[in-house]
Amino acid sequence: MTARRRMAWAGLVLALAAPPVLADGPARIEVELKDHVFTPSTIEVPAGQRVEILVRNRDGTAEEFDSTALKVEKVIAGGGEGVVRLHPLDPGEYPFIGEYHSDTAKGVVVAK
Repeated sequence: MTARRRMAWAGLVLALAAPPVLADGPARIEVELKDHVFTPSTIEVPAGQRVEILVRNRDGTAEEFDSTALKVEKVIAGGGEGVVRLHPLDPGEYPFIGEYHSDTAKGVVVAK
């Protein structure tokens, strides 16, 4: 067996013997926008962890998920969906609105 083959076999044996590495992905929370209202309007997330909010827009018009506190803006097409990615948050409350219908599309992210 050549040195090259021995090294390949050694690498294979080490790869098979090592425990799998599992990446901790962000938590995902689903929110629906219908009749220009977010449901749920209060979104609880774990503090200190990355989070993804999947927003399903059931309205026929676009809406912008907007939050100065979260430093996020995301336009979601009517009948479409979008993912809002949040960085790890300190404990607290972070308001958000639907920019195009801010009178009804309101909510808060609560990091605990």
